[in-house]
Amino acid sequence: MKFNTKTIHGGQAPDPAYGSVMPPIYQTSTYAQSSPGKHKGFEYSRTHNPTRHALEEALASIENGAHGITFGSGLAAIDAVIKLLNPGDEVIASNDLYGGSYRLFTKIYERFGVKFHFVSMRDASSIEQYVNSNTKLIWIETPTNPMLNIIDIKVMVSIAKKHSILLAVDNTFATPYLQQPLDMGADIVMHSATKYLGGHSDVVMGALVVKDKALADQLYFIQNASGAVAGPQDCFLVLRGIKTLHVRVQRHCENALIIANYLASHPKVGRVYYPGLTNHPNHKIAQQQMSDFGGMMSFTTSAGTLESAVEVVERLKFFTLAESLGGVESLSGHPASMTHASIPREEREKSGVTDSLIRLSVGIEDVEDLLADLKQALG
Repeated sequence: MKFNTKTIHGGQAPDPAYGSVMPPIYQTSTYAQSSPGKHKGFEYSRTHNPTRHALEEALASIENGAHGITFGSGLAAIDAVIKLLNPGDEVIASNDLYGGSYRLFTKIYERFGVKFHFVSMRDASSIEQYVNSNTKLIWIETPTNPMLNIIDIKVMVSIAKKHSILLAVDNTFATPYLQQPLDMGADIVMHSATKYLGGHSDVVMGALVVKDKALADQLYFIQNASGAVAGPQDCFLVLRGIKTLHVRVQRHCENALIIANYLASHPKVGRVYYPGLTNHPNHKIAQQQMSDFGGMMSFTTSAGTLESAVEVVERLKFFTLAESLGGVESLSGHPASMTHASIPREEREKSGVTDSLIRLSVGIEDVEDLLADLKQALG
């Protein structure tokens, strides 16, 4: 089954009760049992829910995995992965990653004795120097948030396998339509399903997908024991979103490339970060491991000041100034004061998150309108 068909049929079947084509929203906390311990596969909705189960099967299908596990948010999904570790374990993570991930790692788990190394991974082979006997996990985003750096997944896989380390890939920006890390050898794929998988800015959810059953069983245990599960209404919305993932992301990519080229030639723009530009670092690696380059980009103003960036985002009309990304509508953001404000200034500036950086989530509107909006905002 090819990808476009998987988004509609993969891991999905009509509901057995009445043949409903879309899985119903099973808005129930508990399930009748015919005798103690005898039930129809569901006993309590923190543990299992038919709507959530349907979504988890669909997620496993589109990521070419075997097991999907959903959570109340992307950070709850990341939290479950870190709960696989013990005090004294070490994690190697990219130095350019979502501010919420950085906050979770440093403000929560460092207090419990987990050590994190935040390093540049543009040269993936250079991270091996940080590996030691305590290293248990490599955590990467590719493309990264918000600098759109590309990390060579196959090189990371070879290092992880060599040292028996888990490799987790945050695939939120790329989506399974453009990139499938499990096929390249990664152990865990993570998604903020809030973004492209849901696609309509109306749900908050996280997801993990794995191939290995033993690893899946550990994560299912953590999901149930910790309780940060996704509700059935949200699962229904993400299932609906997945059915149009391929057509939406295709348009995101088409619009983004046009806009990236426009910005790259604008006199009031300093630098554009988009993997589809031939001068983007690791552009060739992106070509190898992605089928297209996505709808996310960042750019700096030529003035290089906080004031110039704020002026641009306040003028934008179709690019709504808001947190999040990946919806059908275009969004703009100022990472230094919004999504990455939890990262200390010195640390974020080392990775390129300066005060003049603007992040765009390019939507699926008519690109001519988006270009006109950028033109008037840039003056």
